[in-house]
Amino acid sequence: MEIDLSQFHEVFFEESFEGLDVMEQELLNLEEDTDLENVNTIFRAAHSIKGGSATFGFSQVADFTHVMETLLDEMREGTRGISREIIDLLLKSVDCLRGMLHKLQDGEAASNDYVELVDSFNRLLAGGSADTSSDSDNAEKNTSSIDSNTGWSILFAPESYILQTGNEPIRMFKELCGLGHLMVTADLSKVPSFEELDPESCFISWQLELDAEIEKIVVKEVFEWVEDDCKLELNSTGGAITETSSQEDTAEPEVSKVESESDADTDADTDADTDADTDADTDATVKPAKPEISQQPLQTDNKLVPIKEQQTKVAKKNTGTASIRVGIDKVDTLIDLVGELVITQSMLGELGDNFEMSKIEQLINGLRELEANTRELQESVMGIRMLPIGFVFNRLPRMVRDLSAQLGKKTELVINGEDTELDKTVMEQIGDPLTHLVRNALDHGVESIEKRLATGKSETGIVTLNAFHQGGNIIIEIKDDGAGIDPQVIYAKAVEKGMIQDGIDIPHEQIIGMIMEPGFSTAETVTDVSGRGVGMDVVKRNINNLGGSVDITSVLNEGTTFTIRLPLTLAILDGQLVRVANEIYVIPLASIVESIPLSGLKITRIAGNMPVYKNEGEYIPIVELRDEFEITYEKQSTNEGLIAIVEGENRKIAIKIDELLGQQQVVIKSLESHYKSLQGVSGATILGDGRVSLILDIVGLSKRSAERSSANKARVA
Repeated sequence: MEIDLSQFHEVFFEESFEGLDVMEQELLNLEEDTDLENVNTIFRAAHSIKGGSATFGFSQVADFTHVMETLLDEMREGTRGISREIIDLLLKSVDCLRGMLHKLQDGEAASNDYVELVDSFNRLLAGGSADTSSDSDNAEKNTSSIDSNTGWSILFAPESYILQTGNEPIRMFKELCGLGHLMVTADLSKVPSFEELDPESCFISWQLELDAEIEKIVVKEVFEWVEDDCKLELNSTGGAITETSSQEDTAEPEVSKVESESDADTDADTDADTDADTDADTDATVKPAKPEISQQPLQTDNKLVPIKEQQTKVAKKNTGTASIRVGIDKVDTLIDLVGELVITQSMLGELGDNFEMSKIEQLINGLRELEANTRELQESVMGIRMLPIGFVFNRLPRMVRDLSAQLGKKTELVINGEDTELDKTVMEQIGDPLTHLVRNALDHGVESIEKRLATGKSETGIVTLNAFHQGGNIIIEIKDDGAGIDPQVIYAKAVEKGMIQDGIDIPHEQIIGMIMEPGFSTAETVTDVSGRGVGMDVVKRNINNLGGSVDITSVLNEGTTFTIRLPLTLAILDGQLVRVANEIYVIPLASIVESIPLSGLKITRIAGNMPVYKNEGEYIPIVELRDEFEITYEKQSTNEGLIAIVEGENRKIAIKIDELLGQQQVVIKSLESHYKSLQGVSGATILGDGRVSLILDIVGLSKRSAERSSANKARVA
């Protein structure tokens, strides 16, 4: 039966990207501590990627990863030292593999960008150690890894249960056939009589003679999945024992010789027939299959011909991962809660079938229990979507390392609170804003080594990432100990750009906040890092789109802190229900500053007939929802109702409402996917009585109201 491997592609890609993240993190750790366990972790991750890519026919990935493995294996065995040159090369290889896998994931052919890297690997492997390994070490390594004369003699004696593990010797022989000329001698001495024969057990061992000039690691890889389930001896034809497993010697074998020639011209796989006859003189022929994956090191000379890639088309995926890993404890909690719901439903069902007024108290208790169980179930289901923010934070150390070297600065990244959990959807969208803020801290915040030393600071700048929960939000802080933001420079630049008039008194915080306005930049020169005025406004907009906000605090010559406040989830919102005429709206609870009765409130109007409320020297625009959403209903008098002062993007507006209702959690439904996008509305929800209620977007509502006022002003003019 043919198995369609494409159904497993997404799992392979997801695990491979996780493996690349592990490799990158461990390579960075190697610069701090040259622990061989880090090298083993990197090797295992690379090996898993190679094995998976070989299984799915992604030969370029498999071959390139094999070259990386060769170098990593030398590092594991201590025949090659660890140097920054090697770490840099491996980090570049991680980037290259990530790009190749992204192309394959999108159904495209992998690029040949790895060719130059393979040249570097081959030069490094051919020329000896990059730093500490001696010539004698290299000579020993070359002697043990490669036999330049003829090939390898292999004793393969599997345990009887090997077939039950899903490993078939015939497949290993086919792999060896793809490496060179293979002579197989079978030992049938332990095969029992037909009556005692167990078809699920293996009683045969083999002596293999492989004629091929290949490295030891290539031969070992053929048997890597069965190393713990067999006796395996590898000897070069020169006689040196390279690998021996611990298993008792077998008796003098009765043998049946099988010879196989590697046929490079045939594409057909021929399965060997198994004969139950125990006659020791029975001959069987194993014909080699053409290997899917080349096991030879890649060549990168001028005659390089790109490897033919299996053109397996994969549907294009979204940037977010399609799956999520959930701890078994969370699953167990869900199962328990569902069990409680079933019990409660059974009780209520029985009450419904035999209801009497005397059971009204029992019914009320059952409904309360149902409500409690439903709330717990909701919280548990939402908890499944929660992931540690470390998934985002862990992408940044590599960027800090590379960018610091590019800028000629010394920078240390300190990460705290990486176990703080955040909704998966929010996390996927916060990565780019965080990356830009850290880049900004390195470029504009942390000074050069000379300037830091001149001001009495350490030559190494500190950038700190911190995350923690606060109420129903997650707070992310990006802090640097650099030069800080000079409000006078920001003010002068804003005047130059015509954003404000010279001489106007503006609060310190508002001046600093101008750096997040579109097109604003104080950089004197444009570089590939920053200086074009594009980015900070996008950061602000993206965070606002998530229902969050950004605050900036800065002290000159001491540093700057960006504080991001985000909701834990985008699926459920803590909201305040308000009534306007006969409509019910939801205002995000986190946006509300205060509510004030309209009676006795002094309201003035400015240009464009915009009503405003003066509060402690601040003029707050009043938004009339009846006008914004064209509600046809009798208007209230001036002194009826109240205003709710709300804030978004450091702007305040006052929403005129008729009545404050209760507070409750609401499930957010996308209005855009069901109808269309509306300015001033972030979504909708269904209330307990079945009515649809709109959820107000404070930032959008403020802009909508300002545009209406500008239009009115233009008509009057």
